[in-house]
Amino acid sequence: MIPQHRAPATARSSDRPRRRTAAAVALAVALPLGAAAPAAADANFPSTEGRTSTSSLLTYDDVVQELQKLERTSRHGVDAFTLDEAGMEVSTSEQGRDLWVATVGSGPEHVWLQGRIHGNEPYGTDALLTLLKDLGTNGSAEYELLREKFTFHVIPMYNPDGAEANIRHTVLWDRVADVPEGGTPQRIDLNRDWTVEGFTADESRAFYEYWTTVDPAWGVDIHHQGLKQQYGTGEDVTLSLGISLAPGGPTLPGIQDGAYDRLTRQMNVHVYDELSKYGSINIDRYQVGGSYEIDIRGGVVSAMMLGLDHDGLNPERHSHPVVFFETSGNSSDGSLGQKARGRSVQQNVLAVKELLLGLATGEVQQEDPERWEEIPHAPVTGYSTDWAGTLPVGG
Repeated sequence: MIPQHRAPATARSSDRPRRRTAAAVALAVALPLGAAAPAAADANFPSTEGRTSTSSLLTYDDVVQELQKLERTSRHGVDAFTLDEAGMEVSTSEQGRDLWVATVGSGPEHVWLQGRIHGNEPYGTDALLTLLKDLGTNGSAEYELLREKFTFHVIPMYNPDGAEANIRHTVLWDRVADVPEGGTPQRIDLNRDWTVEGFTADESRAFYEYWTTVDPAWGVDIHHQGLKQQYGTGEDVTLSLGISLAPGGPTLPGIQDGAYDRLTRQMNVHVYDELSKYGSINIDRYQVGGSYEIDIRGGVVSAMMLGLDHDGLNPERHSHPVVFFETSGNSSDGSLGQKARGRSVQQNVLAVKELLLGLATGEVQQEDPERWEEIPHAPVTGYSTDWAGTLPVGG
């Protein structure tokens, strides 16, 4: 059952310093794609100048204000609320910021959409707010279908503390003394904290409990990556398609009798086909170390597929398939292409929308999973794991 909650409250600001609020126009990212676009990515995508302006990045307060605005103005029932209002035992970030979710749609299948679990990976926030606005206001047949088929749970800023500090992690915090816990900053990667021994950070415990109340059928996680070139062509990659447990690897084929091994590949094959129509989007598969697939069992979306039961909150071991998208460049190492900001955001909006439409119509489930091999990638030589180091293929 989805938790009941009260009307949305304002953001908790306490006595923390405020950054300058970004202009609301930062959400106006729907730049046209495709028409007269070059075959490869623009030279400004991503930036290689070693400079990234953060003035246009959405702050925590921007996000809260936009969620509340969408709740007031949407025609199709956007509901924005904090995890405290949803009744979660833990409901704030390490530094005490309220954690926000928005829902829209009335369909029987629930969809989990999250962004900015890493604070220096900003465009998942923009993309999900744009998609939420479309779901809440667009009356087209496509969006009607999505609202009838699905109920969406949108988390535009999973890691507000990291976002405000422009760092990947969150920092464990002593709220009484208002200093890092233990006096020395202990950085926690929230995307490695859903483990049997984990749930160190408040954000992890809060969103995990909410996830167990939702029991989604599908999920998408939006990230950024470093600068990379496509294997074999050397062209700049703008978007990589990922699965956190390697298809055909040591873990995924053993889950749900291989169903997620098939479904996650079908999901990304569908996205690849649909987005390849746009000349300004250059896609490959997400890999690390040049030729390794990841098999990260401690990642949040991996835990969702594994059906992790933490603290007895998921005794039925509910699980579901999830994929992730990676936009090139981030906001803390000087590699974010600001001139291509609109296209960077919009490629994620398109990717999520096309995936959802494919799931709603059944097109995704009809895709050939073996076409995963057609998505550009380096020949796979091994698996990079968080449980057994690097494993060779067939080893």
